[in-house]
Amino acid sequence: MNPRDLIASAVSNTFRSKTRTTLTVLALFVGAFTLTLTTAAGAGVSDYITKQVASLGAGDVFIVTRTSTATATGNGPKVYNPNRSFAQAGGSSNGFSGGASDPLTDADITALAAIQGIKSAAPVRNAAVDYITVNGGKKFEVTINPTSSITKADLEAGKQLDNNSQMPEIMLPSNYVGGLGFTKAADAVGRKAQLGLTDVLGKKHTIDATIVGVSRTSLFNSGAGANQSLINALADTQGAGITKGSNRYVVAIARFDGASSSVQIAKLKNSLHDKGFSAQTIQDQLGLLQTVINGITGILNAFAIVALVAASFGIVNTLLMSVQERTREIGLMKAMGMRSGKIFALFSLEAVFIGFLGSAIGSLAAIGLGSVANGVLARGPLSALPGLNIILFNPVSTAGIIALIMVIAFLSGTLPARRAANQNPIEALRYE
Repeated sequence: MNPRDLIASAVSNTFRSKTRTTLTVLALFVGAFTLTLTTAAGAGVSDYITKQVASLGAGDVFIVTRTSTATATGNGPKVYNPNRSFAQAGGSSNGFSGGASDPLTDADITALAAIQGIKSAAPVRNAAVDYITVNGGKKFEVTINPTSSITKADLEAGKQLDNNSQMPEIMLPSNYVGGLGFTKAADAVGRKAQLGLTDVLGKKHTIDATIVGVSRTSLFNSGAGANQSLINALADTQGAGITKGSNRYVVAIARFDGASSSVQIAKLKNSLHDKGFSAQTIQDQLGLLQTVINGITGILNAFAIVALVAASFGIVNTLLMSVQERTREIGLMKAMGMRSGKIFALFSLEAVFIGFLGSAIGSLAAIGLGSVANGVLARGPLSALPGLNIILFNPVSTAGIIALIMVIAFLSGTLPARRAANQNPIEALRYE
């Protein structure tokens, strides 16, 4: 019997007991369906995060804080230093509230910029804006993203913020376009917006800013964006000159050579640490989120593997019963000269075919349901995150899942196949 005949015979024998085969295939279907869907969900979220991080355009930036030394050690708590210590439960003069590290001072920013490998350093300043309006129209509450000056927005219209410009510039969120009286995003570009704020003495102020672009909503883009000129104007106005010379900053931005290798970046982090600073890239800060996603996906995949292991016992049972029912047939094949190796191959192919049926049907069902779910979610709960395909199917991953289940099926079928191959032809022919 040549390989082609072996395969044809294995496929035919699989459907001898349709009920047993169907139940075994269904068990594999559950595992394949779950594994394909959870793997695709993990891939979809990971792909979206990766694209969002890439779109930030901040691969040459460290988010820098001062390393905290306030925690008590074996030598007792840290002694208060009026030049360094700062109440961390309250807000700072730049609008931040709370923090796990000592604040940075202007002297720290200067020292940070002087570290070899750091091209520039600047504090992240924040200001609470009361409202935004255009031409005295309706006023809307708005928040300014303090790190928007170092990242790139996913533009719907206009251009990116220019931090070298001396003119205050603002990046408008797309959901503000209609409320501010514009028909479409492009109509807002180039127009003047008025930002209202209250300083620390309670006095009201208004600052004009040019709308240079409109950004789409994304996972890492919240609130309006502002260039450094606007952020400085807002922070200075809100401080009312009272905090001048005694600024405290929770976070600073340090730029380095974007062409640096991972080894060079690690060495630079160590240099900053030796100077009392803690530095993270944006990718580092998102690492925890990615770890959580991978952990959840791994747990869900574990449930799918459990289902596959259970299904493998079904394959063993199905083929053992098949071997028992076909004992005389096996004896006849051996009596006619069919070798044990080909009998082993025949039953192994039956197991592999059952694995293929269950995995292929399960994966196809997962792809169909996932595609429908993507469309429904994109138009509903996830409509605020354009470009997010929560379930992303990778042909290579899907093929890998099918191959994995076929291997599991093959391994499960080895015991029945060996039993069939080791049958004594004379005893098998006498079997009733």
